[in-house]
Formats: sequence, C-alpha cells, structure tokens
Amino acid sequence: MEAFLLSTGIVALAEMGDKTQLLSLVLAARFKKPWPIVAGIFVATILNHALAGAAGAWVMAAIGPDVMRWVLGLSFIAMGVWMLIPDKLDEGEVKPVRRMGVFAATTWAFFLAEMGDKTQLATVALGAQYEPLFAVVIGTTLGMMLANAPVVFFGDAITRRVPIKVVHLIAALIFVVLGVLALVGVGAALRD
Repeated sequence: MEAFLLSTGIVALAEMGDKTQLLSLVLAARFKKPWPIVAGIFVATILNHALAGAAGAWVMAAIGPDVMRWVLGLSFIAMGVWMLIPDKLDEGEVKPVRRMGVFAATTWAFFLAEMGDKTQLATVALGAQYEPLFAVVIGTTLGMMLANAPVVFFGDAITRRVPIKVVHLIAALIFVVLGVLALVGVGAALRD
C-alpha cells in the first residue's frame, strides 16, 4: 500500500504544470472530446510507466541495494531541483495527428511526450525502490490521471486557479526529503 500511495502522490504533484499536463490542455482544446483523450492518456501512461517501473526494478537487481540507495537519493534530490524549473510545451514538440483519431493521436502524443519526463524518471526511481511493481505502476498512473483528467474536462478554469508555483515548491520539498531519507537509509532500516 505504501508503494501505491507514495507513487500516486509523487506523480500527481510532479505532473502539476508539467509539459504532459499542458499537452492534455492542448488536446482538449483541439479535439473537444474528453473521453477518448482521457482513455488515450490512461493507455499511454500504463505502457510508459510499466516500462519505466520495470527498468527501475531491473537496475535495482543489477546494481544492488547499497549502490541503488545512493542513486535513488541523489535522483530524488535532483528531481526536487528539477521541479523548480517550469515545463513548457514547445511548438516543435509532439503534435497530435488529426487523421489518427482522437484516442490514437492522444495515446501516441502522450506516450512520446512522457519519454524522459519528470514523472517517467520518478517512476523509474519508484520502481527501483518499491515492490510490488504493479502497485508502483498503478499508483503512478493514478497520479497521472488525477493531474490530467481534470485538465481535459475543465481546462483553463483549473489552470488559472491552481497556484502552480506553490505546488512545484511542495513537490520539490517532498522529492528532496525523500532523497535525503534514501541517502541516510531510512527506507531500508524500516524494511529490515
């Protein structure tokens, strides 16, 4: 349950103001069909985060828990710093292709936009640190849906009212605290 809840919270916070959240807004404005967009985001996220979580678990098995504790700690601290840098969706980035249909265009655009994104890297780190992997992937996917589905349905009204800077600061603080806890071995001590 810890893996699920932590994964949900971290990704929901990390996604606030993220480029994939901006992509959700663009897709909603362009297609005006929220249900296929939300379904596409869900499918893209499950696929992307399953791969990311599996990569994290594989890395953990390959390098061992002692080295991984340092990698995770420093990764979470770096993620906290990265949270303070706002994302933007550049014009040249992934653009949905209208001839694909709303669901397919959303799935494709969202999957590609998520590559190398904060939430994908957080999923790699969470997949390395927590078991079962299923709980991490479902948690990160729920976090992604909690952050993006409302944007698809309510768009501009939400983005104007949510203080993104405050959300980024809180998320950054959480990532740094998790990083420091990993470096001092708190998670490992609790599991022993």
